[in-house]
Amino acid sequence: MAGAVAKGHAMSVRWGILALLTEGPMYGARIRTEFEQRTGGTWPLNVGQVYTTLARLERDGLVEGQEADDEGRIGYRITREGRRQVELWWTSPVPREDSPRSELVIKLALAVTVPGVDVQQIVQNQRSASLSHLQDLTRLKRGTQASPAGNDSGSDLAWSLVLDHLIFTAEAELRWLDHVEGRLQREAVRRPQHDQRADDHQADDHQARDRDLQDRETGRVVR
Repeated sequence: MAGAVAKGHAMSVRWGILALLTEGPMYGARIRTEFEQRTGGTWPLNVGQVYTTLARLERDGLVEGQEADDEGRIGYRITREGRRQVELWWTSPVPREDSPRSELVIKLALAVTVPGVDVQQIVQNQRSASLSHLQDLTRLKRGTQASPAGNDSGSDLAWSLVLDHLIFTAEAELRWLDHVEGRLQREAVRRPQHDQRADDHQADDHQARDRDLQDRETGRVVR
């Protein structure tokens, strides 16, 4: 599981760059601009990351560099094997063997096991933040729908799909937090009953041992 997030992000950048290069040769800076524009800037890239990925793609025979232009910029174009790999990527489902680590999930999983942590307060604080985030996304969605369509309808659609995913993810997180709160409330009711039963059982054991000891002492006296 370790490194799943970094690995997943790196693979997304790798395939994103290859997909963009199917449209024609590009410089690293343009690749970054196109990637961020088509994903609404949700996952920003830096030029160094782009060129590092390009170097690995070139090493793997999926892209090849062109001669530098007058300004020293090196363009990259996709190879036949790279194009074949992209076609395979389009038609293959995204693997889900490795689940990305969630700081929120880790925080709550640890909070319920560490004494003295107010888990209910953590849930309430997170719900407020998640609800505010969802409201911001919803306003952004309304603004996107209200604005007139631009010249690049493909990019508008791409950003709309990304935004929809962010909204659905925020809604799912709020539902999960409601579920967590319900579980905590049920656990708070169940635990005292469980503890009481354990105490009663322990008391019965003590009484049984006392009776057994008394019976043994009585037997010695009789003899």
